[in-house]
Amino acid sequence: MNKLKNIICTLTVLPFLGFSQNETTVKPFGLQEAIDFALKNNATYLNTQRDAEYNRYKKNELIGTGLPQINGSASLTDNAILPTSLLPGIIMGPAYAGQYIPVKFGVQWNAVGSLSASQLLFSSDYFVGLQAAKGLMELSQKNADRSKTEIVQNVTKAYYGALVNKARVQLLELSIARIKLLKDNTTALHENGFVEKIDVQRLEVSYNNMMTEKEKTLRLVELSYAMLKFQIGYDVNKPIELSDNLDKLKEFENDQNVQLIESPDITKRPEYLVMQAQQKLNELDLKRFRLAFLPIITANGYYNQMFQRKELELDKKTSWFPLSAISLNLQLPLFTGFQRYNRIKEAEINLMKTKSTFTQLQQSINLEVANSATVYKNAVQSLQTQKKNIELAQNIFDVTKKKYEQGVGSSLELNTAENDLYTAQTNYYNSLYDVIIAKTDYLKATGTLVK
Repeated sequence: MNKLKNIICTLTVLPFLGFSQNETTVKPFGLQEAIDFALKNNATYLNTQRDAEYNRYKKNELIGTGLPQINGSASLTDNAILPTSLLPGIIMGPAYAGQYIPVKFGVQWNAVGSLSASQLLFSSDYFVGLQAAKGLMELSQKNADRSKTEIVQNVTKAYYGALVNKARVQLLELSIARIKLLKDNTTALHENGFVEKIDVQRLEVSYNNMMTEKEKTLRLVELSYAMLKFQIGYDVNKPIELSDNLDKLKEFENDQNVQLIESPDITKRPEYLVMQAQQKLNELDLKRFRLAFLPIITANGYYNQMFQRKELELDKKTSWFPLSAISLNLQLPLFTGFQRYNRIKEAEINLMKTKSTFTQLQQSINLEVANSATVYKNAVQSLQTQKKNIELAQNIFDVTKKKYEQGVGSSLELNTAENDLYTAQTNYYNSLYDVIIAKTDYLKATGTLVK
């Protein structure tokens, strides 16, 4: 047991050969630091936050349409050639009867200064639209929360995946060192005629297989580090160092650490809240079409000052003429070609579809919770079994090694014991990673992954 603890401690504290980073230039990341970095740099999550901010401005824009709309305008016209009108000649006397007399009306310079204002007094679309805008903001925020949960889940898996792969390389280094020592000793015994050449060859095969496995695992580590960088929004061309280790995960080796929630509150799930917000929007959409028969009432007013003069002398007060009007307008949709009826039916269908999807989502979440709980418990149980297997394999290896050193055991038995020990240790770390994944998925399923 003490040897097992020493091996595990060694695996988690040995420097990672081939992947050590310069501590003076590389900032180490713990899991929480990696998550915090992702929440500031992951493009997907940042865009969901931007969507929420965008919809906040859209809501303010909609509010602005219900406030007074005031506009000002001005124009200056030079009538270089005044228009000519033809007047009946009779106005000049009987002698001009049947003729038309060309006459020019107007002045060369015209200027207009205008100020207009309008105010929406009543519109069902506006008031329902305000509710919808608020609901859209809530939907955007819920989408951001859902994205945050996914980020935490993905970063956690990627982080511990990189740690486990790193530990696998360290495990291979220890196993390679043991096999090399055994191979060197067996080679010396063969040279002195104590063992057969086939014993050396078996160990060479094991040694070569381990070296090949190490190269494959090193490439897997590179891939897992690249995946982690991608998840947190880190430059893939820059080195990264992980400061956490696997010690804290040893807690899963005990039954009492499998803490399941008796009655998970699925309303905490971001997906549930998103669908709830979407249903609310569909209900408002239906309400908007049902109220479309109501009138739209607006008030309008304007005040103009018109300048007319042969010369461009805008300061002549006697050349300015005011004009003003105030109006109250009512627009009532009397017949729209049955568009309102069809829009209501379309909105009702969309609402029914949303409700059906909502019901299916709730069933799906309940199934996900039950399934993830089972997977979590099975993963912990498997980890406990693998822990016992390491102890047994370590004991078998120690006994076989002593027998071999005393000349009463074969190199084949020792080689087999070494392979069994490596397999048991590898299976242990595979099970440890499975527990990490299972727990992360269970916390996400119950809506407790992000506090």
